[in-house]
Amino acid sequence: MSKSDSTVVLRQLPIVVGSLAGTLLLVNRLLTPESLLTGWQSRSDAVGVVISAVLVLTGLLWQRVQPKPPEAVMLDGEEGFELASDLPEGVKTELAWASHLLLTNTVTKSIAIWYDRRVLLRRGVLGTNSQIEPGAIVKRVLETHKPVYLVKLDLYPGKVEFDYLPLNTQGVICQPIGSKGVMVLGANAPRSYTQQDETWIEGIAEKLADTIERTLQPS
Repeated sequence: MSKSDSTVVLRQLPIVVGSLAGTLLLVNRLLTPESLLTGWQSRSDAVGVVISAVLVLTGLLWQRVQPKPPEAVMLDGEEGFELASDLPEGVKTELAWASHLLLTNTVTKSIAIWYDRRVLLRRGVLGTNSQIEPGAIVKRVLETHKPVYLVKLDLYPGKVEFDYLPLNTQGVICQPIGSKGVMVLGANAPRSYTQQDETWIEGIAEKLADTIERTLQPS
């Protein structure tokens, strides 16, 4: 059983136990003849009903306080690693290092890095389109130099511009790299990046920008 499955079971356990106990108390009371009822049993039944109600209420509160985590999907596409062959070795190493960290330490499943009108890297689960044509969202990131986090990609009409990611990508972060580039990260679950993830991704992008801008000649 996965950790998420265990959490779901624990959240529902008080509701199940409380409902079952309340039902058994009711059945027991209905099957007991009036002549055999005692004050002690009546008091016990009342306490049992209160306890059952508290258990059910606790379970309902847990459902609200601990919402069900977003469902992850299996992204459509093949695993791959594409790196521009004419890059200096230092840049290749930096890109490989950064993409590996993102794929292994965050929910990121697909990465595309575009810089100065060319694709430098695609890694993870790849989309069918190998070319990146910046759309309205990516252009806004390039103009403002501020990241954009699309928490649930299906909600945004502009999702069509991310055809270089798997078609069923659930969440996307567009992180600027310097003034000429952008790193696009795709996740397999909506609302899955934390604030700490976003801060860490920003730091990696700044490191990449420093390496790329010092190494690549402007075109």
